[in-house]
Amino acid sequence: MPKIAILGIHLEANAFAPPTGEADFRTQCWEEGEAITRLARSAGSHLPAELPGFYRRMDETGDWTPCPIAIWAAPPGGPIEQGLFLRMLDTVRRGLAAALPLDAVYVASHGASSATGDEDSDGTLLALVRQVVGPAVPIVVTHDLHCNVSETLVANCDSLIAYRTNPHVDMAARAAEAADMLRLLLGGTKLHRAFIRLPLTPPTVTLLTAEGPYADLIRMGEAMVEADPALLNVSVTGGFVFSDLPKCGITINTTATSQAVADAAAKTIADKAWAQRERHTRTLLSVPEAVRVARDATATVIFSDSGDNPGGGGRGNTAWLLQALHEAEVPGVVLGLFVDPELAAEAHALGEGAVFEARFNRTPSEFSRPMTARATVVKLTDGRGVGRRGTMAGRGFNLGPSARLRLEGSGLEVVVISLRRQCHEPRTLEMHGLDLAAARCIVVKSRGHFRAGFDEFAPPGRVYEVDTAGLTSPVLANFTWKRLPRPVYPLDQGAVWPAPTP
Repeated sequence: MPKIAILGIHLEANAFAPPTGEADFRTQCWEEGEAITRLARSAGSHLPAELPGFYRRMDETGDWTPCPIAIWAAPPGGPIEQGLFLRMLDTVRRGLAAALPLDAVYVASHGASSATGDEDSDGTLLALVRQVVGPAVPIVVTHDLHCNVSETLVANCDSLIAYRTNPHVDMAARAAEAADMLRLLLGGTKLHRAFIRLPLTPPTVTLLTAEGPYADLIRMGEAMVEADPALLNVSVTGGFVFSDLPKCGITINTTATSQAVADAAAKTIADKAWAQRERHTRTLLSVPEAVRVARDATATVIFSDSGDNPGGGGRGNTAWLLQALHEAEVPGVVLGLFVDPELAAEAHALGEGAVFEARFNRTPSEFSRPMTARATVVKLTDGRGVGRRGTMAGRGFNLGPSARLRLEGSGLEVVVISLRRQCHEPRTLEMHGLDLAAARCIVVKSRGHFRAGFDEFAPPGRVYEVDTAGLTSPVLANFTWKRLPRPVYPLDQGAVWPAPTP
């Protein structure tokens, strides 16, 4: 029976955020060896959703021997500290070497990581895997669609399979597809790939897959696969521009049983993507406009505090929108998740029912300006739960010690947490006793994934992205780019793409 190694690093690296260290991984997912197999076959584990999906499909399709090496996952943040990354590589090297001979490798990584001393950590990881296992062992990789794909990574794997939904609800399905691809390779099928990168780095708010230009590309690829049995996979990756790297940009990756088919499919989709590049725009509300919309709302509206998305490296503690809604005394507002471990600790020390002067951001930074408001501690929790909808359905989460505070004057309800997490799962608010269906306005510190979790409370027409300052602002001109490939659209309106010749 085939012996398959399993490993991966999940980090979306924002070049403008502080470096990511071991503690960041330890609070989310740091698993090595056989514990991975046990967790992957258990309900409600904290593993990335790809792992249960991969194990389930491999179990369904025949006998196999899993050989888990390591799975690391951290909240989006700055590049991995180089010393830590080198230790991770050493763990992978030693684990693979001890497991030889191997029949295949599955790499489940986010795909947008970097390290403080390595701009292409994902490519470096794949090159290491290939070096250890040799040229003949099949390697299949799954990535988030917000990945930054390098030539090194493509050269060292047999197939790259990326998510096709944003918000991401197909992680398990893509892992199952990876399992099927490995079964094909183990059966002797020869695969061919094509890879194209475009000088196109759209803001992440335009990369939704329900509708819009990016959704059109995803649907186009799916239709092409369905129409041609020789075309096995089309992965159109939107990239993660905040990594600020030369490998940023939309890429098209195809896998087929014919090189001509792979090349033609990639070129067709790349042409379409470039032709519709000007559609990658989205209207944002200003903070004053958001206040007016909330005040006038007759049914629940949802605001995305898009400039401060912890799911993209934001710190989760900007108060621009919080303060504006509080000072305007807009009724019925719920805001989450505000990351402030010091404030959460104080609320826990005081206890439920306490009234105190809540000091937000007592250690200020460029965006996390201080704010003070009289508040009541309504409910305290340990921050642990299991998601019920969207990207977190059935998965365990940990917010750290958390508190629901009610601000005097406005009645605004804010959930303060200790660990940096985005608000894309309604349970994170409901566990604090909040009735979201009764809210006039729900403010989430999330860019897009909240849409799969909160869509039961408001349709798309009552969901708004707000132009707030922070490390994940959709206004790309707000950043000083250092390593992004230039010229690139939309930052450089004159950017051109020299399309590959047939």
